[in-house]
Amino acid sequence: MFVVILTYRADLSRIDAALQDHIAWLDQQYADGVFIASGRRVPRVGGVILAGNVSSADLERRLSADPFRQQGLAEYAVTEFVPSRAAEGFERLVP
Repeated sequence: MFVVILTYRADLSRIDAALQDHIAWLDQQYADGVFIASGRRVPRVGGVILAGNVSSADLERRLSADPFRQQGLAEYAVTEFVPSRAAEGFERLVP
C-alpha cells in the first residue's frame, strides 16, 4: 500500500484550471481498482492519495500520467507501507 502526498508548485488558479483533467485521471485510477481514497490537504497546499493493488513501478507510471505532474503543477512524495492493523470496517486493508 502507498501514501502519496502531492504538494502544489503553482498558483491555485493554475491548479483549478487543470482540476477537471486531474479528476478524470483520478476517476480512472479508482475504476482500475488502484486508488482507495484521495482528497485535498488542509490548508489547500496539495493532496493525499491512498493506493493499493499496485506495484511501485506501476504506481509511478500512473502518477506520471497525472495532468498535475505533466504540467509541473505538483510534486509527489510516495511512501510504501504494509498495514498490520486496521479499524473495524477497514480490515480488508490488512494483507
